[in-house]
Amino acid sequence: MTTPAGSGRGFGSVSWWGLSPALDLQAESPPVDPDSQADTVHSTPELDVLLLGSVDGRHLLRTLSRAKLWPRRRFNFFVLENNLEAVARHMLIFSLALEDPEKMGLQERSETFLEVWGNALLRPPVAAFVRAQADLLAHLVPEPDRLEEQLPWLSLRALKFRERDALEAVFRFWAGGEKGPEAFPMSRLWDLRLRHYLGSRYDARRGVSDWDLRMKLHDRGAQVIHTQEFRRWRDTGVAFELRDSSAYHVPNRTLASGRLLSYRGERVAARGYWGDIATGPFVAFGIEADDESLLRTSNGQPVKVRGEAGTGVQTSCSLLSQDPDSSVAAPPPSVSGFPEPPPPSAESRLVLGPHCRVVHLLSPELGACVAPGGNLIVELARYLVDVRQEQLQGFNTQVRERAQAAGFAPQTGARPSETFARFCKSQDSALGSTDPAVEPGTPSLDVLAQPLEASSPAPEGLTQPLQGGTPHWEPCQLPSESPGSLSEVLAQPQGALALSNCESDSNTGV
Repeated sequence: MTTPAGSGRGFGSVSWWGLSPALDLQAESPPVDPDSQADTVHSTPELDVLLLGSVDGRHLLRTLSRAKLWPRRRFNFFVLENNLEAVARHMLIFSLALEDPEKMGLQERSETFLEVWGNALLRPPVAAFVRAQADLLAHLVPEPDRLEEQLPWLSLRALKFRERDALEAVFRFWAGGEKGPEAFPMSRLWDLRLRHYLGSRYDARRGVSDWDLRMKLHDRGAQVIHTQEFRRWRDTGVAFELRDSSAYHVPNRTLASGRLLSYRGERVAARGYWGDIATGPFVAFGIEADDESLLRTSNGQPVKVRGEAGTGVQTSCSLLSQDPDSSVAAPPPSVSGFPEPPPPSAESRLVLGPHCRVVHLLSPELGACVAPGGNLIVELARYLVDVRQEQLQGFNTQVRERAQAAGFAPQTGARPSETFARFCKSQDSALGSTDPAVEPGTPSLDVLAQPLEASSPAPEGLTQPLQGGTPHWEPCQLPSESPGSLSEVLAQPQGALALSNCESDSNTGV
């Protein structure tokens, strides 16, 4: 058996990293008007940002790290994900980025970030950090007072108590609640997933990876991804090899998630790796950099590996440190959350950054949450190596139609981009004046997500059964059997958190 081209099976059913470079959301937001946007309490302009399925926090990290380049502004980030494991990864990544410099230096923090974020296997010191941090977060989640005291930048008020319990269970698993590598044998799961994806092409997997890299990713603008790096990631799941290869042998439990499978006529809960095995984590931080020397090529090959490029980009995270030279002040506790977004007003602008997987959420109801003049940025499927060009074009058409039905119009003067679609909320748009759900005539890109319940038996050994009977997550609403519009095949979100009231202070203008 061979997975047909255009099936999208390599993208998986869970996203762990984005498929677009990180954005500075201040550069994408409406300009600051101090006279009309001043906050009465803090006397600073505010920016409300709703991120739908951002999955890895890259836009937040880049926005905060570049806050020094902009006038002082107060941020309210609302993050919505379709699984609680992604919410837990957000919390872990930001606790790492905001780690005290006295405890962890910038170089160690950057390397730890890259490994936790994009590697299937970790070094023992990094795995020990994940266990310790997960144990701390597991104790903080059920205690709101301690959470506000130790993590004042985070609010979990939008989560229900059962979702908090499920989130705590995720951290308990990361902390080693189930002992031994057999609890999550990542190397075996990765190899079996790769065999199932490639089928008869498995023995020629190096040729397949070279073809996908050179004929797809390179042609679409990611020329700085090195052949050896991409091939190593396809084979082992290790994207950023910052030490000797023998040092990476501890499974990265933060990439584990649950799924309901149909096995011998019964629904079975299983834990495994259901993420991306086709594109890789290189796009988000590896193909763009402020330091152009990191992107230099020689004889058609990058001079720097993506681990070095990613570390160079993450050097900007030093601005997030709580030191006298930091451009980001320690934010006060949050008092807001999603799914009850602030009402649209002239003082509150939202910049939405939907992942290409959650485009089905673009609806008139969501458009009503955005103030007139607010911006919408949608991630396109440019770097999905599994899809054909006509599918990409059909998906772009659907994005435009859904955005227009939600009350958005294309931004005037926006620079052309194959990675993002940019829209602006129409001044005269209203919920009652929008059209019903769009039924696009172009082929839908129904490969962006697979249903959480597989219709065919799982290959033996591909999954690990969950211990304790009932799984600790709730299955998302299953799509209909007929592959119709995009909204019918994408999972519905269930986890949310708010990273709110982050305040930047800078005297430097752009």
